[in-house]
Amino acid sequence: MLTLHTAGLLVAGRGAGPLRAGAVLVEGDRIAATGPYEELAAARPHARVRRWPGVLTPGLLVHGAQELLEGTYYPDDPYETAELGTEPVTGAEALAALELTDARRGNSARRATQRLLARGVVAVAGRLTVPAVRTAVARSGLELLPPAVTAGSVSLDPFAGRERVEEAFHGVLQAGAPARFAVFAAADLPELAAVGSTSCVATVIGGRLLHRRR
Repeated sequence: MLTLHTAGLLVAGRGAGPLRAGAVLVEGDRIAATGPYEELAAARPHARVRRWPGVLTPGLLVHGAQELLEGTYYPDDPYETAELGTEPVTGAEALAALELTDARRGNSARRATQRLLARGVVAVAGRLTVPAVRTAVARSGLELLPPAVTAGSVSLDPFAGRERVEEAFHGVLQAGAPARFAVFAAADLPELAAVGSTSCVATVIGGRLLHRRR
């Protein structure tokens, strides 16, 4: 099925000029074309259209997967928050006190991946050693990349520690590339830097809509 995603502004990658009323045409799990919405809609009149507010960009990348997904526990709301609170639990001593099983680690990682998808993240970089956590990441649709040196901070927020939001872009939106991108409720990149990644309204991975803000 062909799906045409369009937004007020399209930024296809680092250094790419913004395109007003741009669009991304998706076929299966790949990008078939990018360009002005009117042109793509005229060329593929039978494509399903999804209209999004704001700016459409490549999906985002976060580093430090092991710290975020194995070295942090995300309480299960509402079942554990009365005892543990709503904030993630970190630190070797605090985690040891929880006596986590592999199943609980996997469920915690699943909750973390949901938070990442809600921020427009499509890939995480790091080395994961807990099988249940690796399974949670694989099932989420997020791409797992090898560890890499980065100037950014280890955070669920892909913009943390970065000078420009473009530094968090993962890949380029072009014909033949994987269909993974995000849409944010911001008029342009400067406004996106101001409102942050929690302004994400949609995240697409492999052509599938994996997050949609309600």
